[in-house]
Amino acid sequence: MTTGLHSGEQPQDPRPTGNQALPRQERVGLGAPHADNRTRSSVITARAAASFDPVGRSVATARSFVRDTLQGWGFADIVDDAVVLTSELVTNAVVHAGTSADVLCLRSDEGVRIEVADRYPEREIPLQVTAVNMGSPDREGGRGLQLCAALAGRWGVDYSPTHKQVWFHLDLPERPVGTRTAGPALPADLLPLADARVRVAVVQIDRTGAISAWNEDAEDLFGYAGEQVIGKPLTDLAAWPHTPGTSTGIVEALQLSRWEGSYGIRSASGRVTPVYASHLRVRDTGGEPSTVCLLVRDHERAVLQTPLRASATDTTTSSEGQATDPFEVFIGSPAPDDLDGLLQRTVERARDMLDGDSAFLLLATDDETELEVRASTGLPSARQRFARVPVEAGPGRYGSARMPAVHEDLTVVPGAVPLLAGTGMRSVVTVPLKVEGRLTGSLGVAAEGPARYSNEEALRLQFAADRIALAVESARLGELERLRRGSLSFLVEASDLLAGTLDRDQTLALMAQMTVPTLATWCAVYTIADQASDPYLSYVLHEDEERIDGLKALLSKIAPPDPVPTPGARIWAAPGEAAHQAALRTSMRSLGLGAPASVTSGIGTTLATAAAVGGETVVLPLVARNRVIGMLTLGKPSDEHFRQEILELAEDLSRRAALALDNARLYSERTAISQSLQRSLLPPDLPHIDGVEVEVIYRAAGEGNEVGGDFYDLFPIRDGVYGFAIGDVCGTGPEAAAVTGLARHALRLLAREGFGGPAVLERLNSAILDEGARSRFLTLLYGELWPQEDGSAMLKVVCAGHPLPLRLRQDGTVEAAAEPQPLLGVMEDLELYEQTVTLDPGDVLLCVTDGVTERREGTRMLGDDGLTDVLTTCTGLTAGAVAARIMRAVERFASDAPSDDMAILAMRVPGLQRD
Repeated sequence: MTTGLHSGEQPQDPRPTGNQALPRQERVGLGAPHADNRTRSSVITARAAASFDPVGRSVATARSFVRDTLQGWGFADIVDDAVVLTSELVTNAVVHAGTSADVLCLRSDEGVRIEVADRYPEREIPLQVTAVNMGSPDREGGRGLQLCAALAGRWGVDYSPTHKQVWFHLDLPERPVGTRTAGPALPADLLPLADARVRVAVVQIDRTGAISAWNEDAEDLFGYAGEQVIGKPLTDLAAWPHTPGTSTGIVEALQLSRWEGSYGIRSASGRVTPVYASHLRVRDTGGEPSTVCLLVRDHERAVLQTPLRASATDTTTSSEGQATDPFEVFIGSPAPDDLDGLLQRTVERARDMLDGDSAFLLLATDDETELEVRASTGLPSARQRFARVPVEAGPGRYGSARMPAVHEDLTVVPGAVPLLAGTGMRSVVTVPLKVEGRLTGSLGVAAEGPARYSNEEALRLQFAADRIALAVESARLGELERLRRGSLSFLVEASDLLAGTLDRDQTLALMAQMTVPTLATWCAVYTIADQASDPYLSYVLHEDEERIDGLKALLSKIAPPDPVPTPGARIWAAPGEAAHQAALRTSMRSLGLGAPASVTSGIGTTLATAAAVGGETVVLPLVARNRVIGMLTLGKPSDEHFRQEILELAEDLSRRAALALDNARLYSERTAISQSLQRSLLPPDLPHIDGVEVEVIYRAAGEGNEVGGDFYDLFPIRDGVYGFAIGDVCGTGPEAAAVTGLARHALRLLAREGFGGPAVLERLNSAILDEGARSRFLTLLYGELWPQEDGSAMLKVVCAGHPLPLRLRQDGTVEAAAEPQPLLGVMEDLELYEQTVTLDPGDVLLCVTDGVTERREGTRMLGDDGLTDVLTTCTGLTAGAVAARIMRAVERFASDAPSDDMAILAMRVPGLQRD
């Protein structure tokens, strides 16, 4: 199809010039020709043209083109007649003549002229005196001219050997100046219902999605003052009927040039107020875009709702006498392209077709055992959406959704239609939606009065249901596919997040944050420590942070759900019942019926909490390694329900979350054991040594799940003599821990038995080699410290393969305090010797493990020289300050976290105090 639109042109004479005979047939009376009385001087103010291929679908496309064009020009009053005529004339062109059709719409002050032309190559030009053969009214085909004669103010036909053009002119109805559209006058009892004071909330949203304007009616409707909401995102307040992976979200809707539909606004009381909204995208004089939202209560939607365009296709037929598009007859064109929109259009059309007060449409589950409410009008949609009812509600024909049913008065058979309980509806007609004999849904229309429907209405509704059943099922399968793709993406992301942490508390937080608000309004996670323990409320989350404390307090007062290992979601009614009772007691106290008024300060919180948990609540078991380790509880606000696909997605998530939570538990237990073992390999306290300052800094690499191989010790041997050691066992884990424990305890035992340094290390070497395959080689610096009466300290040191100790003198010079000797755990016969070092007042002895000297940044390494340079700057510092400066320099040397354990032992003999 090709189209064009032009404005402000003078009319062009549609008749070709030259010597061609162009007889024109015009209507008058019963069809006798008369002169064309068009006003040739009228100004064409707009033009729209389109060409359509010779295929059957072009008829529907042409109808849409004319309808949209005239709606855009503001000529809604003549749309139906124009669509009917265009449909017949385009059908003649593409079906009978088998050629493409050209449609031209011309707008003038007087009305609209529409021309439909074909290009049939072999047409005899009729004589000008020949009267038009209008055809028989009993024929199914060839009724285009009859309809023109009946509906158009003026019409005519232009002929040429290769061209036939039928045109018609529709006059605009008489209406007051300035009126764009108008409807007929109606009696008062047929007018839409509204409150005595209709409030229209005007909310303006800026380009970021934040609220920038909030009028007084918005305050009255939702309970928020302007200063409370201005600057906040609209998404914080909107309860958008959106499922992950399907439909249009609120963010997308705010970006559209126009949008109209229903959603909810969370009021200050905590309840969701259903609203009908009309959005218009505008820009200010500076070019800044924003969205103006007009909101009314949903039952007052007639105030804002654009009238549905009536489909004229129910009177149009093809040349073969068949309806031209049964689906469009009921739904209208263009049909909504999403399932929710299609279902909502369906129930609205069904209600209007049978002149009902409400209508509803339910879709069947895959096993055809339940029906789920997916669309309704005239009913409390927030309460009914996604509610489920059984297919077989009772015995007999009228108890099954598989057959049409008419109930003349529901008060006589209460409970016959559970969905309508408490709605005030008395008569109802329901029909099934079936595809290839399989039940796919149910469509119903209800009225407040009794005996409104009979079998005749049931047949009409069944005919409409048959027309739309296949389209609904196709849209449902498309939504299901999109939902499954969205669910797969959601589960992949959830798995990545859960696999990214082994911290139990963080795993609990992730579980809740992934479900709220994507799957539920609130979530609670119960954990079970062991089979003998009761479930414990470990984490609570609500999409409104102000509701979390009240929700947690409520759940803490009721017994937790039973830890049933059966897979799948099960209903848990306790939270809703407890919230209802708490709200009732609070309301009674506020009225002075139960307790002093001083206890009523929490009424707002209690009522809000009751609304927050008043909907459906489900529990899913968390099962890992054949054991129930907890429960995932999901909830909806007042009277809302979960859809089946969401519950299936939540079940998949719960399985992944259970395994992640159990992995975090096992990791926490292993970490606790490792840290306990690590602490047992290090001295609990350092002894106080008169005349010597001692400082130790120990940093284990990693997350604490592995026992490191570095260790240190400082212990008294006998009066006035202290032993010190710093070592590094090769590797990590249990084997390294065994050698570490052996070395530390053997050092203390052998030193206190009176052995000197070389003897202690030689015997330790033998003990390590005795471990056989479990042995690990060990680097060790061992020494004895002898504080002297003159303020100095004597050290006897043996350095077995360990980084050499460094001595810092008062003048800033640094030198090695020992010589390297063979490491332990490699050779059987070692000949070690000890070296004596005297620390003068002010001197510092620094001992480190290789995690310090081997600190790397790319190809650079700190090394012995780098450590010496840092130590040179530590003259005059205390032992604690020296150790801290060394550690700070090591950490700053590279941007990455240390990959090896580090131990620093600094000993200083205090010098004379300086003024």
